[in-house]
This record gives sequence, structure tokens and C-alpha cells, in this order.
Amino acid sequence: MIIKPSAALRNDYTTISNMAKETKAPIYITKNGEGDLVLMRIEAFEKREQMLQLREKVLQAEQERISGAETISVSEVRKRLRERINEI
Repeated sequence: MIIKPSAALRNDYTTISNMAKETKAPIYITKNGEGDLVLMRIEAFEKREQMLQLREKVLQAEQERISGAETISVSEVRKRLRERINEI
């Protein structure tokens, strides 16, 4: 975990930016000794957002399955995918 004071961000932005690029890890920014912000590369943020969206979809599908929603087998999914591919 990388923790830096807000003064470091103000006074040495380039170093903090390079650190985020090199480590690909979030950098926690403190203000008056308390947590204030998390800084991360745009690519890392976007990847994290995509992962969270995928997890949300999986959770929703699992909740629907548990609630009794109709499901299909893996073999049926493969069959439908082959049919779709052949249509293209």
C-alpha cells in the first residue's frame, strides 16, 4: 500500500504520477494525517470498473437462478453459439 500526504501531490505531481504508472497500484492520499483520496491510473480504474460490472452481472444471474429463473445447460449454450456463428 502506497500512502502519500496531499503536499506530495501538490509539490511533486510528476513523481506521484510516475509511481502510479510504474506500480499500477492505487496511491492513498492523506490530508492532515487522515485518508482523503485514492489516486490511480485511468487504465487501472477502467479495468477495475469492468471487473466490478462483470461481478455484478454474475451475481444478478446467480440470484435469478436461485429464485427459480429458467436456466440452460452448457451444451445448449454451445449449440446456440454455433448456430449464431454459422449465421454470420
